[in-house]
Amino acid sequence: MYIAESATVIRRAVAAGHRPRSFLLEPKWLPDLEPLLAQVGAGEHGDLPVYLAEQDLLQEITGFHLHRGALAAMHRPPLAPVAQVVAGAQRVAILEDIVDHTNVGAAFRSAAGLGVDAVLVTPRCADPFYRRSVRVSMGTVFQVPWTRVDPWPDGIDALRDAGFVTAALALDDDSITLDELADDPPERLALVLGAEGHGLKARTIAACDRTVRIPMAGGVDSLNVAAAAAVAFWATRRR
Repeated sequence: MYIAESATVIRRAVAAGHRPRSFLLEPKWLPDLEPLLAQVGAGEHGDLPVYLAEQDLLQEITGFHLHRGALAAMHRPPLAPVAQVVAGAQRVAILEDIVDHTNVGAAFRSAAGLGVDAVLVTPRCADPFYRRSVRVSMGTVFQVPWTRVDPWPDGIDALRDAGFVTAALALDDDSITLDELADDPPERLALVLGAEGHGLKARTIAACDRTVRIPMAGGVDSLNVAAAAAVAFWATRRR
């Protein structure tokens, strides 16, 4: 299972075909969610339980201040094979070992908004369905097809066989600029982004077809991975 937080995120989860298990709401959110509860057969509309609690009790139960007063426990759908997720995709993002859930959620939101067709996450990457990832993504983790790629980085070979050019975003002496990649973009492109701090593993960079850097100014050497993802997705978007 996973937890969807806020009415917006819950609606997007249901719209993506995910099945709720139960709801925990602040009473003032009940009228707003009534149509959705009727749709899924919850509360007085069916067998799915709807629990109501005031804000103080919600905070005591969850351990944090619930700004948007609505939680849903959702059934977690099974992950699809990589080949199925990338079939027909032209732009794919790969998140290697990114452990901050906020960065994962932000990367998914950028992927959804900037035309990335699918996201692959490595075995050690944070869970895109973790509550904070889902909330930061504004529910777009339900919109963008994704799965885990395992083994990694050996999975790069399967992407290459499928016709993808893999581009590692890294500070490397042999790298080309993002502008150069965008000026002559491959038909099928997989952008590989690395963990906070140390970035991509050397083995991953060596396995990729190209190494790409974002030109920087002001004495700054790099961007946060979520910001770098947004820049790279926009620069290489289909035109």
